[in-house]
Amino acid sequence: MVPWPIDQHLNPSSGWRFSKSGGDVHYFGQLTTLNECIYRSMDRSRYVMLNDIDEIIMPYQHNDLMSLMNSLQQQQPNTGVFKIENHIFPKIHFEPSGRFHLPQWNGVPGINILEHVYREDPNKSIHHPYKMIVQPRMVEQTSVHEVLKAFGQQYKVPLDVCRIIHVRVALQGGLTLEQLNVDKRLWDFSNQLIPNVDRELKRAGLLSSEGQS
Repeated sequence: MVPWPIDQHLNPSSGWRFSKSGGDVHYFGQLTTLNECIYRSMDRSRYVMLNDIDEIIMPYQHNDLMSLMNSLQQQQPNTGVFKIENHIFPKIHFEPSGRFHLPQWNGVPGINILEHVYREDPNKSIHHPYKMIVQPRMVEQTSVHEVLKAFGQQYKVPLDVCRIIHVRVALQGGLTLEQLNVDKRLWDFSNQLIPNVDRELKRAGLLSSEGQS
């Protein structure tokens, strides 16, 4: 984690539209931090993920991201930018069995992502943004959802290979439960995820050892 105390030097905008939010630097300096990350990583990282912390880039045919990227790179050897489609899992819909409603997390703020298994199909009639995995040495300039200048090709990764799991407010609030897709891919990693989260919650003082089941 790299500190970004830009507010001590400039007035960062709190919104993406300058006409409404003003400021000295766009949207908390998001574009600056993305590009700085790419350049800082050029000599030490083979890949950089450009996504939000609550967006999980999830492989659907591989057990981990390195296996996914090794496969994609072999299939797309001249590609420097891999675009991953974002899929929304509305936080208002809960998996009915309660299998992962874990009592030790009851007092923890936030969302238990394991409880949300219903996925929206993106509305293809409007612009649908991607997030990216890039080879930093092949990128000259990036924006949030698109690389602006790059060496090599860009590739949209097929949905059955990889997609983003993003539990949040629904984008299409009018959809019924029957119109959503059941997607339990995250459950395949529950045996690793739960103890790791428990450990970090305890380190953060949000979980007592007595509260663990």
